[in-house]
Amino acid sequence: MQTAAVADFRTYPKICDLAEAQLLDDQIRVRWADGRVSPFHHQWLRDNCPCAACVYSVTREQVLEIVDVDEHLSAIDARIDQGFLSVAWSGGHRSQYDPGWLRAHAYDDESRAERRAAKPQSRLWDHTLSLPVFDYAAVMEAPDALLQWLLALRDTGLTQIRGVPTEPGALALIAHRISFIRESNFGVLFNVQSKADADSNAYTAFNLPLHSDLPTRELQPGLQFLHCLMNDANGGESIFVDGFAIANTLRTEDPEAFDALCEIPVEFRNKDRHSDYRRLAPIIALDALGDVAEIRMANFLRGPFDAPVEQMPLLYRAYRRFIAMTREARFRLVRRLNPGELWCFDNRRTLHARNAFDPASGARHFQGCYIDRDELLSRILVLQR
Repeated sequence: MQTAAVADFRTYPKICDLAEAQLLDDQIRVRWADGRVSPFHHQWLRDNCPCAACVYSVTREQVLEIVDVDEHLSAIDARIDQGFLSVAWSGGHRSQYDPGWLRAHAYDDESRAERRAAKPQSRLWDHTLSLPVFDYAAVMEAPDALLQWLLALRDTGLTQIRGVPTEPGALALIAHRISFIRESNFGVLFNVQSKADADSNAYTAFNLPLHSDLPTRELQPGLQFLHCLMNDANGGESIFVDGFAIANTLRTEDPEAFDALCEIPVEFRNKDRHSDYRRLAPIIALDALGDVAEIRMANFLRGPFDAPVEQMPLLYRAYRRFIAMTREARFRLVRRLNPGELWCFDNRRTLHARNAFDPASGARHFQGCYIDRDELLSRILVLQR
């Protein structure tokens, strides 16, 4: 008899005992001690057998492919055995399912609604945001402080770290507390300074409007860091808006404009002497559940609109409305970044800008880098184990 194995590297606490297993033609109907009923189809249960013959115990990855199981598979016995769901299959295979794992993956309506309700929710914000601020030494040394920072970054999309060393390259140390850095054509770490031969408007002294970085890529970087090494120049304040808050407000106030920005693609272009990046995509992207998942915006990197004749007026109306909303005081958080401080924010959510500054009034030197959002989410899950 195959014995139950650990399904993956996570733990699944037993929320409720299994009370009864009822064998039906194409499924096993489980009744839990709290009265909930969860049906599990035979194919689903066999597909998710956690035994050592079906899941490699070292990697915890599945080796079974369901196509190798009889399409007309049936269960010949199902019972509660020492708290586990134990199933005997036609063909001789046996499976045991841990009640914690089974409850966590049950797909009855109540269980699925429960999981959706427990899904981390973005905390939308406006100009009144109480900025989440963290200490560099604590984040570098204490796993719990690191986790609290990353949770704030996931849920709010904008954080600040203080007490960061101001030596060039120090940014890489804290970025690596999450994961590896994503390199771009601007390098691993890029220097944000005014320079005569600028290959981006970011490397000038004039006003930089609200935008996401690298909207010209198939996948925009998930996280952006900006670390202040020196900031003696007049002006140059950082400006942030919650793109998700603006998109959801637009969805309520002007659903036609919202739908247009979700459905009509816009091309973004980033070209210099050595590269030419282009991406055609909507400004607002939704996830599989219809929630706002990404904002793609940088007016200075936008190509001419290319839309059907009948849609062009609507696209311009929607685009103008979105840009106008980013300029409304109710959404804008304005802060000056001082030496030894850094911003870390969700680049696919939080739009950022910079006021013009006077390079003759003093030096201004920031360093930046990118990390993909997947790395943030993975690091959180590992820390939470």
